[in-house]
Amino acid sequence: MATLTADMKTFIENNLAWITTVDKDGNLDLGPKMSMFVLDDNHLAYHERTAGQHYRNLQDGSPLVVAVANLAEKKGYRFRGTVTLHTDDIYDAQVKVAEEKGTKKPAAIPVLEITEIQDLSSGATAGKTIDKD
Repeated sequence: MATLTADMKTFIENNLAWITTVDKDGNLDLGPKMSMFVLDDNHLAYHERTAGQHYRNLQDGSPLVVAVANLAEKKGYRFRGTVTLHTDDIYDAQVKVAEEKGTKKPAAIPVLEITEIQDLSSGATAGKTIDKD
């Protein structure tokens, strides 16, 4: 597994994450996930609230790619890995988080086990791998 640094964790907490999945026909689906959070040093997760196309794609085995960027800082990261949909264990705790925040109860908690981290910062390192499993 690739490992998040303290700087990456803070960056994720303070910026909007975008995810991409792929449907059975190879069509990409891109969208923001305002509920993205750092689960631990090697995992990102979010509340799948809409149970829409992203969720169906993940149920069908789509890969998940997460990108987080900040235009003003010209900095960003891309995270790749394998995803597991949780409807038990961590799910119950995250339902409580949703209730406390007044947001919709999630259908599941997709958890990305990070296998690769890429630099999306402007300049010579753009697209370069920072850490890989």
